[in-house]
Amino acid sequence: MESPELIPVEVAYALPEHQTIIGLNVPQGTTVREAVERSGILEQFPEIDPDKNKMGIFGKLAKADASLRAKDRVEIYRPLIADPKEVRKRRAAEGKKMKKGGGDEQAASASTQGAAET
Repeated sequence: MESPELIPVEVAYALPEHQTIIGLNVPQGTTVREAVERSGILEQFPEIDPDKNKMGIFGKLAKADASLRAKDRVEIYRPLIADPKEVRKRRAAEGKKMKKGGGDEQAASASTQGAAET
């Protein structure tokens, strides 16, 4: 029986401080999940749960049963800490408050008054 052709792939996981990329050769037809399991990354980072963490190939979400092609990079994504939409809304609201607050205007009028008194 002929052994299946091996293809090179990478499995990547990034933390805020550093990233880990593991290169390995897998049989053609290997799935995203199988590559993650074969890479040994689950032993290095026990917080990764292939059933809960989203995964992708080169920045595009992929299902765990998607087949890999040669030179694909499987990425394991961490859960978001904050909802990006809520963060943008909060920043926009803070920006409006800063404009309305007139902190710069108060400083400018104080320096104008100081100049008029001298």
